[in-house]
Amino acid sequence: MSHRLPSNKTTDKTFEISNLCHTLDGCVLVVDDNPTNLSVLVNLLRDVGLRVLVATDGESAIEQIAYIKPDLILLDVMMPGIDGFETCNRLKTNPETAKIPIVFMTALSETVDKVRGLSLGAVDYVTKPFEHEEVLVRIRTHLTIAKQQQMIELQNLELQAEIAERKRAQDALTIFLHAVSHDLRNPVTGLLMVLNNLAKTTDSNEANIPLPRTTLERMRQSGDRQLALINSLLESHVNDVHGMPIHPEPVAIATIIQAAVADLQPLLEQEDAEIILQIPQDLPLALVDASHTCRVFQNLLANAIKHNPPSLKLTISVEISFNSIYEGIEYSVLSPHMLCTVSDNGVGMTSEQSKNLFDLYTQGKTQNKLHRRSLSLGLGLYICRQIVQAHGGAIGVIGEPNVGSRFWFTLPINS
Repeated sequence: MSHRLPSNKTTDKTFEISNLCHTLDGCVLVVDDNPTNLSVLVNLLRDVGLRVLVATDGESAIEQIAYIKPDLILLDVMMPGIDGFETCNRLKTNPETAKIPIVFMTALSETVDKVRGLSLGAVDYVTKPFEHEEVLVRIRTHLTIAKQQQMIELQNLELQAEIAERKRAQDALTIFLHAVSHDLRNPVTGLLMVLNNLAKTTDSNEANIPLPRTTLERMRQSGDRQLALINSLLESHVNDVHGMPIHPEPVAIATIIQAAVADLQPLLEQEDAEIILQIPQDLPLALVDASHTCRVFQNLLANAIKHNPPSLKLTISVEISFNSIYEGIEYSVLSPHMLCTVSDNGVGMTSEQSKNLFDLYTQGKTQNKLHRRSLSLGLGLYICRQIVQAHGGAIGVIGEPNVGSRFWFTLPINS
């Protein structure tokens, strides 16, 4: 006699739930003071692959989340101590837990309670007694939404970082192009002045134009420095758009200064400017990038000439300093170091005018606008600061109206 096996409804139900939700991934915190409800929910959630945390009241739930943040919270409304509404309110007002989705569990059927829970920031609710399929479907839905939101936020952050990176690269390219134009202007202008002077003093009908050897040598050296400058600018743009790469070598600072003055000699003669050098012969070698350091002296000298009337007197001095204070101004640099100054007896400036003088595209304002004889973008002093800082040094200016300006900067010494 055969016997028919009774239908196993529990097994059928489990199979139906498994087909409905498949395997879920995530961590769910169940907060309920009823042991029976906890047991049912824990088993149900674990059966579909979820990791489950348990709390029996609001306070312990909040404490537990401080250590392990779940992906979703199932929160009972009626509990001892703080109820579910207050627990939800505290979690949503805390930036660390505000984005965790909360699903209320309640036996209350009044609409006002459901509305209150949703207004506090809950994403959904389920009513007791539980329908297993409903609980799992709602959990799956909100876990999916939460993961999609996290992915969107991550993509937004990556997109913002990419936009910022492109903006920095674009700004660096703009600075690079301006720097090429700015720094090539002085030596090229000087070379043209030499050629123009030769043309004025030579019979235009002569086939051969006699040139002194010293003039030819000056032209050659200027061309060499132009080529080195172009190469360094290209290297700066290609290798590091955010900084100023340098190649320090031991070099006599007097040699660098003489090269800077030689490139500007035609401009100095045209403006009747006088250069006074105060460079001790027993100075140690500087550990610097010669091309970039030459740019600093050139920019400071050209800046002084362009922003002052003719017949300017310029003094370049160098000394060894063991202090980190220059005339009351503190700076951060290892000592000992080489302290260089470029001073003039021009129109000067106030402390307010010199405050942001080394910032990008900032121009100092002289008292007499007629003295500003250039269309400069205010890039030269910014370049000076970038170069000096790349050497680990500091740069500044001290000005006094109708007395003059004194630019100072520090360079490392070859030890």
